[in-house]
Amino acid sequence: MDWRNRPAIKGCHGGVVAASFVLVVEILENLAYLANASNLVIYLSKFMHFSPSASANIVTNFMGTAFLLALLGGFLSDAFFTTYCIYLTSAIIEFTGLLILTVQARIPSLRPPICTSVNRNIACEEVDDGQAAMLFSGLYLVALGVGGIKGSLPPHGAEQFDEHQPQGRKHRSSFFNYYIFCLSCGALIAVTLVVWVEDNKGWQWGFGISTIAILTSIVIFLLGSETYRIKVPTGSPITTIFKVAAAAICNSLHPRNSTNSAVEIRTNPSSTTESSEEEGHEKGKAETETKSEDMKFISKARANKATYPSLYCTLKQVQEVKIVIKILPIFVSTVMLNCCLAQLSTFSVQQAATMNTNIGALKVPPASLPVFPVIFIMILAPIYNHIIIPFARKVSKNEMGITHLQRIGTGLVLSIIAMAVAALVEMKRKRVAMQSGLMNSTEPLPITFLWVALQYLFLGSADLFSLAGLMEFFFTEAPYSMRSLATSFSWASLAMGYYLSSVLVSLVNSITGSFEQTPWLSGSNLNHYHLERFYWLMCILSGLNFLHYLLWATRYKYRSMEPDQQRDQDNTTWTEA
Repeated sequence: MDWRNRPAIKGCHGGVVAASFVLVVEILENLAYLANASNLVIYLSKFMHFSPSASANIVTNFMGTAFLLALLGGFLSDAFFTTYCIYLTSAIIEFTGLLILTVQARIPSLRPPICTSVNRNIACEEVDDGQAAMLFSGLYLVALGVGGIKGSLPPHGAEQFDEHQPQGRKHRSSFFNYYIFCLSCGALIAVTLVVWVEDNKGWQWGFGISTIAILTSIVIFLLGSETYRIKVPTGSPITTIFKVAAAAICNSLHPRNSTNSAVEIRTNPSSTTESSEEEGHEKGKAETETKSEDMKFISKARANKATYPSLYCTLKQVQEVKIVIKILPIFVSTVMLNCCLAQLSTFSVQQAATMNTNIGALKVPPASLPVFPVIFIMILAPIYNHIIIPFARKVSKNEMGITHLQRIGTGLVLSIIAMAVAALVEMKRKRVAMQSGLMNSTEPLPITFLWVALQYLFLGSADLFSLAGLMEFFFTEAPYSMRSLATSFSWASLAMGYYLSSVLVSLVNSITGSFEQTPWLSGSNLNHYHLERFYWLMCILSGLNFLHYLLWATRYKYRSMEPDQQRDQDNTTWTEA
């Protein structure tokens, strides 16, 4: 349908023009979000006077919540509202949260008094309850808005292309690559211009720029309304999952009334026919899937005579749940990678803040470090889309060229390297601090912050490969009725990574504090942390996670491959006839 709930017209709705509005909106949306997220740890520690570890945990919890709420945005888009409505509602919520943060940063009485101590070991006065309430209400309104946007905007853009045509599928693949490119464009502006404004002109101006950016994105999104085609909600995918699970359990307890779905298909041809419109998108895929007899327990949900009529499940519903179960191990395997990415917004920024951030006569804010991977992504994304992928398609004779799982695996390997590099850099930074006698001083260390940029470069590259690969993998492999929710798994993986980072910090402090005088990551002085040991731990965990990923990735069979190829052959045969 179009935005006025009328039938969409091919050639008038959807396509590159409609997707272009989405890409421009993503630049502004990510600018508004990342301008604060990338520098938030500095704001919390220097202006709100939280300790380094507390600031890091607040940031990871905030970002984790924002990305986890993408599941809510995706669910509502699939079940009750459209991606169009969810984006607009979420953008207004984020605008409200940013307005609260801007007011707090503008009025001194809403923040704790300025700390003038030059000794890192002396803690400053923290925020009171009222100030903290205002801070966290603003932050989590932003998180709610960001979650809704992340859960609705990527599928809204991908839905503009016709997946039943090879050219449409190629454009959709390009969309996900350029979505990451535009995400990086917003990040570039955020970590350079806006971060500089926050550090030199005041946080009220930084929050203000973010507020204006999200407001502008709403206007631009509305301007594209006439060009959009919008998927009609088809009911709750969560309900389908629970219904199939309940039916499988009940039919397992009454085996006389149930039969294997694969047998039923051979004996009852009418069971393969569904009347809903979205079934047309799944018919060929479902028929291919049901030839196998995997997941026999889930297959029991499909019965000739259901134990309870209210738990009757169609073939399509059973197959949808099987598909979701098959992609879950890939989702779990990417959580550790995103735990590594969480360090870009926390300890890495605090490391850089203790170092010499001058490049010639220019003083660079520590939170501008992500500019290095961002520029690299902006250069690599077009090269990947226009050179690497076409070449890979010619060599492999495959429509995808490089598979989604290969891209994700590349990101996992790069995250392992990044953590090893981060550990080595931290060892060098602490050695310089000790040799210079600046362990307890607020003076910048005589070592350039560009050393920290090395880990940013590897983690940024990992993000390019993994995030675009994950989003396209979940969108193309997921059932038609669950695409927004499935695409949100990409952001949920980021959320789980941020939460895991917070859990690891707390767990490491708890364990190390029991047999050492001070925990590895405790106190107000980063120079006394054993951050290098924490990075080595993450390097080892990332290596084990990669082995776990290989176990599932090598066994995974793309459900989207054969049906698309078969459809292309059918189209060719029809044309020749």
